Amino acid sequence: MHGLARRVPLGVDLLIPRESVAEVTEALGVPPAGVWAYEAIRVAHRIPRLGWETDHRTIPAEAGFLAAAVHLDKGCYRGQETVARVHNLGRPPRRLVLLHLDGVATDQPPAQGTPVTLDGRDVGFVGTAVRHHELGLIALAVVKRNVADDADLRVGESTAAIDPA
Repeated sequence: MHGLARRVPLGVDLLIPRESVAEVTEALGVPPAGVWAYEAIRVAHRIPRLGWETDHRTIPAEAGFLAAAVHLDKGCYRGQETVARVHNLGRPPRRLVLLHLDGVATDQPPAQGTPVTLDGRDVGFVGTAVRHHELGLIALAVVKRNVADDADLRVGESTAAIDPA
């Protein structure tokens, strides 16, 4: 039997051939999980995914990638001054948040890139939106730092609330 095990923020990912799933899960005593379940858990734990909770303007501190992706003492690289300034000041211009969507107008998660609006103006965008087994419709979004945690946000047809936890 062959495969790959890697440590990740939520524990260990096991990547194994499909024909080995039953044997491995029985031997380890763990249930298999699909991509939808994994994504729901990732979003609930506020773990960003490069390319989904980022755009062409994202700096590492906004999406929580600073510790994993940037060495602040190394030599020159593109964007170094911006990254160092934000790190020293401690306040990136945007922040990653968990949104709870009401699901009244639609029970479908919004598409990646859907604008997050406040009083009719764009204040951010949705990265990953999923249906969680306990939390319902939730999404990771990148919003402007000055958006209050209790702001009346909209995502498409849905009302959204920031989870301050």
